[in-house]
Amino acid sequence: MFDYHFHWRPVLKNLPDLLAAGLTTLEVAVLAMIIGIVVGLGLALIRLYLKGPVRWFATAWVELARNTPALFQLFFFGFGLGAMGIHMSPYAIVLAALSFNCAGYLAENFRGGFQAIPVTQIRAARSLGMTAWQTYTRIIIPQVFRIVYHPLTNQMVWAVLISSLGMLVGFRELSGETQALASRTYRIFEYFAVTAIIYYVIVKIILGASRLLAARLFRY
Repeated sequence: MFDYHFHWRPVLKNLPDLLAAGLTTLEVAVLAMIIGIVVGLGLALIRLYLKGPVRWFATAWVELARNTPALFQLFFFGFGLGAMGIHMSPYAIVLAALSFNCAGYLAENFRGGFQAIPVTQIRAARSLGMTAWQTYTRIIIPQVFRIVYHPLTNQMVWAVLISSLGMLVGFRELSGETQALASRTYRIFEYFAVTAIIYYVIVKIILGASRLLAARLFRY
């Protein structure tokens, strides 16, 4: 028989701590996305235009990031490197794992974006006297970002949600903070219900901001 009494007061009392942890979650996700975009763009260009060991390295990165569990990647940076004497803080572990994962997925998105642009645009730019750097930074890459804009948004949401695995390496993001607070008061349902709402709000804010930015950037 259902005999559970809800007690929301402990949750409301610690709500500021949950909100602060939510900001930490958003912070590490944003940083991981920034690093992932920069590295992913580099990996995509390497796989498209270079050969030899550097291309093998880029391919291995993408294959490992896309075809191994995110939890495995987190444990590699947390416990695998730790066993080799390379110790990092929980924040750095989560940031490194998320960045590695995001870079691998975004590299394939960027590669598809580059391949979607006709090569004649590059030839036309070069025929006008533009350098390779000018061609890519002023013509090609802006179009690539427009093509992969929505996958970027999806990856940002993924980064926020998957950061919850950080609690397994001692990172006090939103899920980690929730687990710690719930274990003190034994109000498991109440804490995780509120945490689910906070995650939902964070994701909706990201999607709303993405739509507003798209409406402004891609007006024409």
